[in-house]
Amino acid sequence: MRPLFVFLREPPHIPFVKLHTLGFIISILLTLASIGLLATRGLNFGIDFRGGIVMEVKVATPAADLEGMRTTLNGLGLGEVSLQSFGAPNDVLIRLPRQPGDDAAQQKGVETVRTALGSSFEYRRTEVVGPKVGGELIQAGEIATVLAILAIAAYVWFRFEWQFGLGAIVSTFHDVITTLGLFSLLQLEFNLTTLAAILTIAGYSINDTVVIYDRVRETLRKFKTMPLDGVVDLSLNETLSRTVLTSSVTAVAVLALLLFGGEVIRGFSAAMLWGIIIGTYSSLFIAAPLLLHVRPRRGNEKAAPAAGAKPTKA
Repeated sequence: MRPLFVFLREPPHIPFVKLHTLGFIISILLTLASIGLLATRGLNFGIDFRGGIVMEVKVATPAADLEGMRTTLNGLGLGEVSLQSFGAPNDVLIRLPRQPGDDAAQQKGVETVRTALGSSFEYRRTEVVGPKVGGELIQAGEIATVLAILAIAAYVWFRFEWQFGLGAIVSTFHDVITTLGLFSLLQLEFNLTTLAAILTIAGYSINDTVVIYDRVRETLRKFKTMPLDGVVDLSLNETLSRTVLTSSVTAVAVLALLLFGGEVIRGFSAAMLWGIIIGTYSSLFIAAPLLLHVRPRRGNEKAAPAAGAKPTKA
């Protein structure tokens, strides 16, 4: 445990600047792979986006026999049926693809399910989502994501300078697109809760980035003649303990949701866990090192420390 306490008390000396080219290469490959997956495999949209039927039922027995229910419903010719438990062990969420035809065809599909399951089930909720509504939700989700990224960039731009805003928008786009790529690769269901996770990831990532940018700006003003690569390295190392602790604690909580939260929030938890990991990575290896290439302006409050002197710690 002693190395951990030393790490928390004293900033390490990790050469982030020397590693940033490798980080850029990895990020470019991840981004291109994600775009390729989205173009070829696409996303596994849930009923929220593609339309379909959702039924919430309660089983009379203490626990639902999901395998038996799945066998029964898959034999009805209604398409691929998805079942998942949520809440109590006898609560089941049934998802059916949209049936060919009009509203009457959807209602017939619901009645077919009810007849097959029998009267021992309590039908608590039935919803039908049309393809038009699903298309509108996809469009609204795309607009919301783009506006969120632009708003984040504008906030960082006004708080710092345009160079910082550029780094923020690049790193946030990287986090969002690689998360979408992960869902395309694993074909995890992409629904409204996943979209909420995407927007949350953008906010989480920028929070860590702003903390690092604050330290970079402070160091730029404090040590006027220190080389920019030294400023970036010093700032990243001084904020590293905060970054690691925050990310680790949040990741543990999200991991618990992923393992024990059930199917209903599995997509949200998976997206958040990946977002925490990739958001921390992008703050360290994209957002901050990108400043080396756009060269923000420097303050002139104080000269750099003499050779061999240690900079003041925050």
